[in-house]
Amino acid sequence: MIRDNVLEVRRGIESACFKAKRDPDTVKLVAVSKNRSIEEIKEASLAGITAFGENRVQEALSKYEAKLPIQWHMVGHLQTNKVKEAVKIFDLIQSVDSLRLAQEIDKQAAGINKIQEILLEVKTSAEKTKFGLPPDELPGFLKAARELKNISVQGLMTIAPLVDDPQEARPYFRILKELKNRVDPEFILSMGMTGDFQVAIEEGADIVRVGRAIFEGKI
Repeated sequence: MIRDNVLEVRRGIESACFKAKRDPDTVKLVAVSKNRSIEEIKEASLAGITAFGENRVQEALSKYEAKLPIQWHMVGHLQTNKVKEAVKIFDLIQSVDSLRLAQEIDKQAAGINKIQEILLEVKTSAEKTKFGLPPDELPGFLKAARELKNISVQGLMTIAPLVDDPQEARPYFRILKELKNRVDPEFILSMGMTGDFQVAIEEGADIVRVGRAIFEGKI
């Protein structure tokens, strides 16, 4: 079942890339595996998924111990008191939303001689429940983050509001794309989830974070 779901998501990626005149190989699919079992993760891995996203460090630690040949991404809000464990297991931390957090990641990464790759999370909507940097603070934050020796800023991430029509998410993705063009055209963009990943790809997403469609088959 998961294999079929992955194929369906891949078809969705290909369709969006065709519309946007993009190469599907330029879009990385991250399976959001929060609350999923090791068996489900293994099945998705066998279906070709190479990167998995977790929301909580403790849950990710237990899965990391299975030593699967995959990448781990932190996609949920990261608290500073969880950073020491996070830098040990995550290939990419997608949700860096404060300078204090970036500094703690830098400190803990230095302690294990690691250059930790990160994305800066930007709050592109007015939702109070969302984390992220206000767009107008991004240039100053980026300048300060780039002075830290043990982190490497790879790009930007955002979470659009949950909407009934995926087209309603388009403006939020467009904001992130415009920010990227302004601060660093080489940045990668992580945006789009099960309900809106095709629109996100049309707007320039390099990484899409899909959970439900992969593990439950609901796009």
